[in-house]
Amino acid sequence: MWLPNSTRTAVTSPSAISGSTALVGVLGDPVRHSLSPVMHNAALQTMGLNWVYLALPAAAADLAAVVRGLEAVHCRGLNVTIPHKQAVATLCRSLSPLAKRLGAVNTLVPLEGGGWHGTNTDVEGFCAPLRENGPQRWRGQRALVLGCGGSARAVVAGLVELGCGAIEVAGRDPVRLQAFIADCAAWAPRLQPLDWNSPGALEASLAAAALVVNTTPVGMRSADDPQAVERCPLSPEQLDQLSAGSTVYDLIYTPRPTRLLQEAGARGCTAIDGLEMLVQQGAAALRHWSGRQDVPVALMRQALLEQLP
Repeated sequence: MWLPNSTRTAVTSPSAISGSTALVGVLGDPVRHSLSPVMHNAALQTMGLNWVYLALPAAAADLAAVVRGLEAVHCRGLNVTIPHKQAVATLCRSLSPLAKRLGAVNTLVPLEGGGWHGTNTDVEGFCAPLRENGPQRWRGQRALVLGCGGSARAVVAGLVELGCGAIEVAGRDPVRLQAFIADCAAWAPRLQPLDWNSPGALEASLAAAALVVNTTPVGMRSADDPQAVERCPLSPEQLDQLSAGSTVYDLIYTPRPTRLLQEAGARGCTAIDGLEMLVQQGAAALRHWSGRQDVPVALMRQALLEQLP
């Protein structure tokens, strides 16, 4: 795998961008709301890399052309976000074992001789805050995942890695849910589907779970829908089933806290949002691109905190 040279010209401001400045960025649709440029550009400056990180919108129909074009202009690395994590895997020349297993890629690294190597740093990012109280904390515990989209794959992989004893995935679309379970069966054999619409099923699972993870976008801040932040993926009756002392993890980090985490905290649960996952997966991606280990994780976290209300 080709790892680019770490040019020692710091990008201190837009005026410092020159003809030798290299590009890194994040592909998604939508992507303008992303805070990844904030934390990555802070890190690039500190590391002395003459790179600039941009949010790069790409419609699904244009994804292949965009990925080829960025390769042609010698882009040094890419993050990939919703809705392209699965589709971009088919555009890679090689995949890491984890990305191949998940069928989902969130990080592209340029290969010597052309093409992209696809890997996934979401699992590492997801697990990071759950490991803080010791790697054995979740071994044998029951976990419930809300949603069965692209992000849920990394979450399930993380829960398997943490040693959870029983993992349920709740979905509203039975066909999509069964397809998700089938896709994960080879590496998550104890994964169980849960019909979100089945009376009492979700409530019973919430009561038994030591860890509940929301992977749906419900409650995310939206410029197009100011009321979105007031929404919660769980009803008041479902929220009341949460066990005091359990942990509720919402992958959403805007707003902080989400309505789900406010309600969970009021019921005695430990609340975790997606900010640390964003930081840790981004830091891991930057290590892949630069070939360096001195990524300033604390600085990346602080840069994000300064941008959030």
